Amino acid sequence: MTDPLPVPEEPDHVGRIRATVARFVADHCPPAARRAWDQAMTWPREVWAAFRALGFTALTVPPEHGGTGVDIPAALAVVEELSRAGPFLAGPYIHAAFYGGLNLAENGSAEQKAHWLPRLARGEAFLAYGLSEPDVGGDLASVTTRAERDGDSIRVTGVKRWCTGADWADAILTLVRSGPANERKRNLSFLLIPADARGVRLSPLAHANLRYSGSFDVVFDDVRVPEGAVLGGPSMWNRGWEQLVGRALAVERLEIAAVALGMARAALDEALAYARQRVQFGQPIARHQAIRHRLADAAARLAAARAILAAAARAVQAGQDGGLFTSMAKLFVTETALEVGLACQRVLGAYGLSDGFDMERNVRDLLGMPIVGGSSDMQRNNVAALLGL
Repeated sequence: MTDPLPVPEEPDHVGRIRATVARFVADHCPPAARRAWDQAMTWPREVWAAFRALGFTALTVPPEHGGTGVDIPAALAVVEELSRAGPFLAGPYIHAAFYGGLNLAENGSAEQKAHWLPRLARGEAFLAYGLSEPDVGGDLASVTTRAERDGDSIRVTGVKRWCTGADWADAILTLVRSGPANERKRNLSFLLIPADARGVRLSPLAHANLRYSGSFDVVFDDVRVPEGAVLGGPSMWNRGWEQLVGRALAVERLEIAAVALGMARAALDEALAYARQRVQFGQPIARHQAIRHRLADAAARLAAARAILAAAARAVQAGQDGGLFTSMAKLFVTETALEVGLACQRVLGAYGLSDGFDMERNVRDLLGMPIVGGSSDMQRNNVAALLGL
């Protein structure tokens, strides 16, 4: 079906990429497969192999390291289109292109870029995040996982929580306390810790949404890594806060927004199709005003969400965002997408709760979007502060 939403003005090459990904999803991600992946809490390696051959994992990597150049609007368009089939390809794409490619391109040392970026550009490597802890969520300056220099190596002890993909990622990008806790932001570092390093233990966490992968508590029990594991090299020891508030990690807000937008578009597509074919009281329910208005409102809200995400992506690409646009986009798009998903679910009635439709999974996934990647209230705080309040 033709996409009912207006597309904000975007470069021709982004439109071509969007169309290519949409065709790939239609050909390789049928509804029955999506439901099977969700039940198994996995992502399809064989489909991923076909997808990465398209070359879109290179969109966040500079040409000198095997990429096509950092193109954030194009990469986010890929995320959005993949997410129309759920998180099963969008998740691995983010782990490769954003957690890996963009972070290393922005913050990696020369040696780290040479080692990681060519593989990330080919979609052959993945990073997981080690940010949250059992007692630390949004207040990342309070992390307690400790890293201490010990000769020419670094010793790491502590626990990270909600490390999605830690069982299949090549390394965990881990935020650690590398100095006295009372200095907070001045004593944080990022480490690239191999997921199979001695002393790394995983404990699975049950979760209902984004079931392309398990999520884990990761215990670092006297894990040792070389000084070269510091993101950006040894000179970035105790300078992790600069990286945390930089462009690469700020773009996570837009990644989550793009996922939410894609899922909400899928929910709207399904609700529109259902309303056209479901007959009650002698006519398709799409002829009933209550249903028509609900779907009209959903389409209008998603068109606005698509516009603000596109504008934020352009601003970040141009280096013109200091956090305001990304926070606004994450707040507005994820909250709007959830509202749209719930409205579309009501159109399907009881079928919106069954496993015979994608609606139940999309709503289940959308429920988490205002929480993950920085909660809506944290984004409101960011916006208020940047407005000078």
